[in-house]
Amino acid sequence: MAAMNPRLVVLLLCASLFPAVQAKAKTILPDSCGDDSVTFDVSTKKDQPPPPPPAEGKAQIVFIEDENAKLDSFRYANVRYGLDGAWVGANYGDSYFIIDVTPGVHHVCANVQASKLWLGIFKKAVDMATFTAEAGKVYYFSANMKVTRSGDDSRTFDFTFSPIDEEEGRYRVKAWKVATWKIKK
Repeated sequence: MAAMNPRLVVLLLCASLFPAVQAKAKTILPDSCGDDSVTFDVSTKKDQPPPPPPAEGKAQIVFIEDENAKLDSFRYANVRYGLDGAWVGANYGDSYFIIDVTPGVHHVCANVQASKLWLGIFKKAVDMATFTAEAGKVYYFSANMKVTRSGDDSRTFDFTFSPIDEEEGRYRVKAWKVATWKIKK
């Protein structure tokens, strides 16, 4: 009987454990978010006209993404946003999108949509807030992502999601791109 190469044994063992590791990769999200399996394709456009005011009897939320660094040479991360337990959209890079909401208490969240390659670093990249919307008012929330690279090419990641004041929000809407999205199938 021939002995197996130890490298082949290790390779077969790793291959058999890979599905189990993938199954555990699901992110645990707060109730204000949506289903973790929902992901978005996002595109952005520059130089768009100013957004319209909220619809009659509604409030408006502006979700802004602010990134200081790309994940790698070619990509930023998508950030997806939840409202009262369902995803309402996503953006990419320095961009924003707007939704109208009914007046009242709302629970919002932001979560980095990461590929399996990046899931480890972004697993806990989720933050949330609660606010009371008033008809006719505009509320600005910023998801801020900072990736810091050290000399040994390791990376640290910081993610925050918080309300920002009206002046800062209006500036970002003017300077950033508009994001549009579709749900990936």
